[in-house]
Amino acid sequence: MDDEHYFSADPSVPFKREPVVAEIWGHELKLDSGSGVFARGRIDIGTAALFRETEPPIQGRFLDLGCGYGAIGLAIARAVPLASVWGVDVNERAVRLMNENAQAMGVTGRVVACTPDQVPSNATFDEIWSNPPIRIGKEALHELLLTWLPRLVPGGRAVMVVGKNLGGDSLQRWLTEQGYPTERVGSSKGFRILESIRPADGPAS
Repeated sequence: MDDEHYFSADPSVPFKREPVVAEIWGHELKLDSGSGVFARGRIDIGTAALFRETEPPIQGRFLDLGCGYGAIGLAIARAVPLASVWGVDVNERAVRLMNENAQAMGVTGRVVACTPDQVPSNATFDEIWSNPPIRIGKEALHELLLTWLPRLVPGGRAVMVVGKNLGGDSLQRWLTEQGYPTERVGSSKGFRILESIRPADGPAS
């Protein structure tokens, strides 16, 4: 099952492209996915729940954390003409696919995908959107989130989808305890949609 390889830096399975066509927030997206990348050939059910339970943001600088082939970040770029989007993934195939999909959509001036170490250290974001890689384990997930949530501008928000059976409710509590007040803003098919806010009065504690 190739989804097991989605967080590998350089998947060893042979590469084969698979198209994905979906309507997201009233816009049709035609994307390429591929073997060795999460949700090959489809919009996974968690990401679909995220789209179904949210409205597109208005404008700003966005981070698609764990971008895969780019479904979330490119949906934002298509729906939000003033959006600037970074996609980040440790999977080099995913990075390549998101950049190629951005080129095919004609949004390369507003979208770039890269590995985490290629993001400028001073880059900040108005919003982070993510279907985070829960299966990497709680400790690694917490480290991932505490690496990127401080990149939010004061008052910025993170929007994430997490399976209830994979700890969505406990993650909500943990995020709040870390200084990012978090509310459940949607629930669909066993998934929680969480919204975390970086306090406007300074860095999270």
